[in-house]
Amino acid sequence: MFAPHLATALLLIASSAFGSRAGVQHLLRQQADTNSTNSFDVASCPGYSLDSLTSTKNGLTAKLNLAGAACNAFGTDVANLTIQVTYESQSRLHVNIFDTANSQFTIPESIVARPTASGSSNAHNSDLVFNYDATPFAFWITRRSAPNATPLFDTRVSSLPPTPIAPVIVGDNSTALDGFPLVFENQYLQLASSLPLGANVYGLGEVVASSGIRRDVGTDGGVGTIQNDWARDIADPIDQNIYGVHPIYMEHRFNSTTNTSQSHGVFLFNAAGADILLLTPPSSNVSLIEYRLLGGTLDFYFISGPTPQTVMEQYAEIVGTPTWQPYWGFGFHLCRWGYPNITAVKEVVAKMRAANIPLETMWNDIDLYHAVRDFTSDPVSFPPAEMKAFIAELHQNNQHYIPIVDAAIAKQVNSTDIYDPYSKGTDLDVFIKNPDGTEYIGQVWPGYTVFPDWFAPNALAWWTEGLKNWTAAGINFSGIWLDMNEASSFCDGSCGTGIDISNTSTPFLLPGVPGNLLTNYPEGYNLTISGPSGNITVNGTLTFDAPAPATLSARGIGAGNQTDVELNAPPYTIHNANGRLSIHALATNATHTGGYAELDTHNLWGLMEAEATHKALKTLLPGQRPFIISRSAFASAGKWAGHWLGDNFSQWKYMYLSIQGILQHQMFQIPFVGADTCGFNDNSDEELCNRWMQLAAFTPFYRNHNIKGAISQEPFVWDSVANASRTAIAVRYALLPYWYSLFANASLSGTPPVRALFWEFPNEPELFAVDRQFMVGSDILVTPVLTPNVSSVDGIFPGRGKTVWRDWYTHDVLDAVVGANTTLAAPLGHINVHVRDGAALLLHETPAYTVEETRQGAFALLVTQSADGHAFGKTYLDDGISDPPGPSTTVTVQASKSSVKISGVGKFHVAQKLTQVTILGVTKKPATVTVGGKTVKSTYASAQQQLVLTGLSVDLNANAGTTIAWK
Repeated sequence: MFAPHLATALLLIASSAFGSRAGVQHLLRQQADTNSTNSFDVASCPGYSLDSLTSTKNGLTAKLNLAGAACNAFGTDVANLTIQVTYESQSRLHVNIFDTANSQFTIPESIVARPTASGSSNAHNSDLVFNYDATPFAFWITRRSAPNATPLFDTRVSSLPPTPIAPVIVGDNSTALDGFPLVFENQYLQLASSLPLGANVYGLGEVVASSGIRRDVGTDGGVGTIQNDWARDIADPIDQNIYGVHPIYMEHRFNSTTNTSQSHGVFLFNAAGADILLLTPPSSNVSLIEYRLLGGTLDFYFISGPTPQTVMEQYAEIVGTPTWQPYWGFGFHLCRWGYPNITAVKEVVAKMRAANIPLETMWNDIDLYHAVRDFTSDPVSFPPAEMKAFIAELHQNNQHYIPIVDAAIAKQVNSTDIYDPYSKGTDLDVFIKNPDGTEYIGQVWPGYTVFPDWFAPNALAWWTEGLKNWTAAGINFSGIWLDMNEASSFCDGSCGTGIDISNTSTPFLLPGVPGNLLTNYPEGYNLTISGPSGNITVNGTLTFDAPAPATLSARGIGAGNQTDVELNAPPYTIHNANGRLSIHALATNATHTGGYAELDTHNLWGLMEAEATHKALKTLLPGQRPFIISRSAFASAGKWAGHWLGDNFSQWKYMYLSIQGILQHQMFQIPFVGADTCGFNDNSDEELCNRWMQLAAFTPFYRNHNIKGAISQEPFVWDSVANASRTAIAVRYALLPYWYSLFANASLSGTPPVRALFWEFPNEPELFAVDRQFMVGSDILVTPVLTPNVSSVDGIFPGRGKTVWRDWYTHDVLDAVVGANTTLAAPLGHINVHVRDGAALLLHETPAYTVEETRQGAFALLVTQSADGHAFGKTYLDDGISDPPGPSTTVTVQASKSSVKISGVGKFHVAQKLTQVTILGVTKKPATVTVGGKTVKSTYASAQQQLVLTGLSVDLNANAGTTIAWK
């Protein structure tokens, strides 16, 4: 949750659209150090020459020597480099270019473990081939199966003309760095590769991209994308750096002659602040990707695919597969910043129950805290004893509780101020320091703060103790929510020494207080239609038209131990939208244990906190899967936590943009992800919240959350939203076995649970940019309404007429336009969901109020046969909580023209029976239907070619196979 920098506080207060602790965008970029400039002509840099090549069992190693006079563009040229090329597996090629002296920062194995090479791959059997020119050194990667085709990655681009780029900061008049040679300096690295003109590039994040899921590569002489890699606490700006850093991209190439496609991936294993540019030079027949890095090494992993799904699975082999999620985590979660006390929270829980809107997990934001300090609860508003009793009641009702944990730890104000997390952390030496060894002080919600140093040997034990003491004090949580962990600080770098630490106020006004009231109407609210209703409740009336006056009253409450480097103002200025790297962050010369500098480790902070929290929960909740949602992330963070898409806005475009964020993070191997449903910042309204609650029911992490001072947006606030929510949650809970199986596959193999349409249909170019629809697994297609004042929606249905799509609710076959949009009815409260032919989905027959109660009910089966009678599905079942996962049973369903075979394999005992089976695609009414050889009654609907069997009692355990047959 974001708060403005002090220098812009007055400007922010003046506009009611800004001023949230999580939702304030900087209106102006901060002026960078005037000594920083990006105008150096790097075309004069000499590049490198290769010699001393030695072949190895699995690749080669060689020296790269500076090929001329040093240019020292943004630092000091490194004269001697080493290149190591390793064929690590048949599908993965590792190319690492590093300084021979090993003085540059590299990510320690303790943070992100390197993948293990197979040992059997080499230059003769790999899918990928490394090629090179010795002088000037350049390399390119080709497919073994197509050695003469356009290379997948090709650095032979140094002579291409420069392309102007956007200014780094306001007032910076620099243009492009001329040319694209290999540059390797102690504070600046540069490498570029050609791409096919207008390439289909996906990934590179985290970002809210105006171009959609497919990244813009620019047109003649233009820069399409500047992806900045510097983790930043900011409210979801478009086309700027935000919370996470993921330097992985996938490129998808389509051959129109053969009507076939192939995908591959490129991952740069480097945590440095960086610009990654996608551009097209003037009058060029290629596009480019260019890396500009503040340090580290050029450590690339190339993965061969060749399908979108296999690219992601191969990336998981590098960074690790996602953590196992507990079954209950797929339920509906509810939170807001601004619940004033435990009574208000209890009332919300009671109102959800009274409205019969399933609530799985109740969350608390920083309102919970005493003096806004981690690991506390306010003794007046959230008394520990009352909190303990409240959470116990939730648990008794099969519900859960999650509190927030902020990144910063309050510094004790005086000698009488006893705050154990600080005093114990000081004793154990677990906080980040200034370069002179003194305590580094920042400023966050509790006032002046310190920050955990995850490199410190005692940090994990201290963190675990803090969480343990919190549970002992009554906050018996089921999981943890990690926020502000970029890490964020309100000072511009260090707050300094000798400051008045007794001042615990924030340097700006919080939302909802006098001077910063959230008085704006919801987006597009038309005052002439509904009047100045204090509740902004329109009872189903569409109100998106012209903006109303803002008159609403307030509603309630080391660079690797290097020397001779500039840590505070690196010579190359990356496109950090805040300006200086220390603004709203820690100072880049802050020092970690081992001598690591914040400049090098900044992008790793959120990842390391997530890992520490995961390990702490393993200790505190033994045998249970840690449930963690984190805002900041780096490559491999999915091993430890899920993610939410940060501080979005209650606007229609942000509902749409949430889809690309969810798809991005499938690629990043953080599949358990979702947006703040109905929007976080500003006031939501009935229609937007109605549509969003339904959309989010088909995303992995499903939570409604909004800002302090805004109107309430819990789903019971509006009757139409309550009805829409009940409908959507019922579908979600029926599909829980399917969701759970998709995430089991993700944890086992890295297979993405939520998918862009072209990931399933890679040879249909009309799908390559589609991000207003998405698929859940391979079988469910979701077409949400993303605009106001409409009762229909357009969607494209893949398969070009060869795939049959059926309506989820009616089972009617969709008469879809081939290769173009089909218009679907979409009245308010209805979200279009379609099932693909060939699917076999095991479902919960009767969704209940909680996930656990739903799980205790019987199963149903939905089979959608293709034209030849085929359908197939697998469902993974276990106890839903054990970590590591315990015994499991996989239920396989295989259909042919006139039968469905059901079998289970595994040691987990499935107590619930299969009691209902629906088979679609049965072309005529059967004369007889048998289950396990015994004749049963059935019903048949010819319009849907639907055969329904009820009253069954089919055992799904191993050695209990059952065949359903008809004739």
